[in-house]
Amino acid sequence: MRRAMALALAGILATSLVACGGQSLEEVEGGGDGEAVDLSSVEFAEVHDEEAAKDIIEALEPVQEIHDLLPNEYKTGLTWTTSSGYPPMEIFASNNKDLLGVDPAMAHAISRVLGVPMTMEDADFNAMIPGLVSGRYDVLVSSMTDTEERRETTTFVNYVQSGNAFLVEGGNPLGIEEPMDLCGKTVAVVDAGSSAALAEELSAACEEAGEAPYDILPFPGDQDANLSLESGRSQATVTDYPVAVARAADENNNMDAVVIEGGESVWGIGVDNANADLAVAIQAALQHLMDDGAYAEILAAWEVDAMALDTATINGE
Repeated sequence: MRRAMALALAGILATSLVACGGQSLEEVEGGGDGEAVDLSSVEFAEVHDEEAAKDIIEALEPVQEIHDLLPNEYKTGLTWTTSSGYPPMEIFASNNKDLLGVDPAMAHAISRVLGVPMTMEDADFNAMIPGLVSGRYDVLVSSMTDTEERRETTTFVNYVQSGNAFLVEGGNPLGIEEPMDLCGKTVAVVDAGSSAALAEELSAACEEAGEAPYDILPFPGDQDANLSLESGRSQATVTDYPVAVARAADENNNMDAVVIEGGESVWGIGVDNANADLAVAIQAALQHLMDDGAYAEILAAWEVDAMALDTATINGE
């Protein structure tokens, strides 16, 4: 079934790649030399045995017509970045070296469809976009919400959607059931992340209701925010729903997840705004995975099926 779909997509893309008197789109835009690249000898990045979607990823084959969409400078490989410590999206394997989770799996899968090797580097969440701008990284994939502010520097290929949740002390001794229950209490967030923006909104609602605002405690990463909860420094953290569920289910954590109703957001795979052609190639690869069924299988392997989108868009369009 996948083979048939891949051939169908190849036919569609082959037609769309011809313009201006029979030249390939790649030749018209200066993206390539007009010669097809043999992808049979590409040495893809190794997928760790602990990766839940390993078999799905390794069954994928490159698609020449999608590879041809890549600008020449990326045809030899892509450097991806993510920020670890955010299960089930980004975690380290037991060797504390290889990265696993939904986001690394998507990076592997997209790279294989594109027909290029890849590397993935762990970085602080707030260092990733500057890393794209400086050229240190080519692509980021790290549970990052696609926002207007971030679009000032970054182009997003939208790949999943998620709601939000609080993490509170195990057993929920304060009886936190909704955002207003945290008015006047300390709430930990990842600085400059979507959780920080949401906490500000919820805090403002407290003030509008005549209650004390949140005491918002920002941290550079999710792990630090969680440590503040475990130590009693904060009474809750704000995080993404699938992450909250995974952390609450971990018997090593004394935490409960409390769903925040509404506020679903779309997350994006980011590239620098100067690399719009790279975004188009990644979009085509992701849409291929969606049409092929591998995308849904990867999400199911990490038990986050509800995060699925039907279409890969760029900046929501």
